[in-house]
Amino acid sequence: MPIILAIESSCDDTSAAVIIDGTIVSNVMATQPVHGDYGGVVPEHASRAHMQHIVTVVHDALTQANVTLTQINAFAYTQAPGLLGSLLVGAMYCKSLAIACNKPIIAVHHMQAHVLANLIPATNGAAIPQFPMLCLTVSGGHTQLVYCTAPLQMQVIGSTLDDAAGEAFDKTAKLLNLTYPGGPLIDKYAANGNPKAYTFTEPQIPDLNFSFSGLKTQILYFVQKETASNPNFVTENLADICASVQYRIITILLNKVKKAVLQTGVKTICMAGGVSANGGLRAAFTKLGKQLNCETYIPNLQYCTDNAGMIAITAHYKYLEKDFADISTEPTARATW
Repeated sequence: MPIILAIESSCDDTSAAVIIDGTIVSNVMATQPVHGDYGGVVPEHASRAHMQHIVTVVHDALTQANVTLTQINAFAYTQAPGLLGSLLVGAMYCKSLAIACNKPIIAVHHMQAHVLANLIPATNGAAIPQFPMLCLTVSGGHTQLVYCTAPLQMQVIGSTLDDAAGEAFDKTAKLLNLTYPGGPLIDKYAANGNPKAYTFTEPQIPDLNFSFSGLKTQILYFVQKETASNPNFVTENLADICASVQYRIITILLNKVKKAVLQTGVKTICMAGGVSANGGLRAAFTKLGKQLNCETYIPNLQYCTDNAGMIAITAHYKYLEKDFADISTEPTARATW
């Protein structure tokens, strides 16, 4: 029954979790509201906030799990990708604990962890997905289709050629003068809007890849044109604008999922990443699964955004394979699978 302490610090959330024999027993997070003043994450502020929060977050995770450092069998951290300064805080603290306790270290790829968040057992005893499975990972920095044959055997079969879906949400929110983070607000307003009120074209990208830069440009020109003739256009039509933008982003994502299912023949599809918390996307994804006769899985909301629980479940499977990292393994801002 391995007991692992995991730390996630890739961007602007400091998180620590404890997993015992594959079950998450604590998952603590400290957010950084300071970035709201700047309309986006400021790397320097993020790094400093991680240093302020990490000791308390780890302490709280251990306390909630009712374990001590001496009981930990291995220490895990997010090694890549992410903001380098933020990654360094988590990595150095994790390594320090491992050295002090003379226990092994596990380095985790952030995007692999998002995928494996689907394997975190639900508290209601619901089943976890079976392999092979296809996972749509959607976040602020990544949009990928991942084909998985085992927990640690994954292949990226499609990815964004430019911007990610999460960035399309956030940049649209800025254009609409919504506060940061704007993605959840678009989802909120879209619930009361007409998704067919305004039409945005879907980019014709080959294979299983994505592109959102063109859509962002469409939205920019659309807002500029409409506000030129009516300065109050955005406030008067906010719900319909949000619904129409969200509808197009969702169709771009799910049309690629459908294509990937037909190509691979999988019967299990999953979703992960911060954007998978979007209510409209979750509903549409579940509906698509029924249409394709596929089992669908989406992590609990607390495991969609960046969190140490997903690092912990990945570390659990790496521990079983004795896939440990050397003390010299350094964090990196960018990393391929």
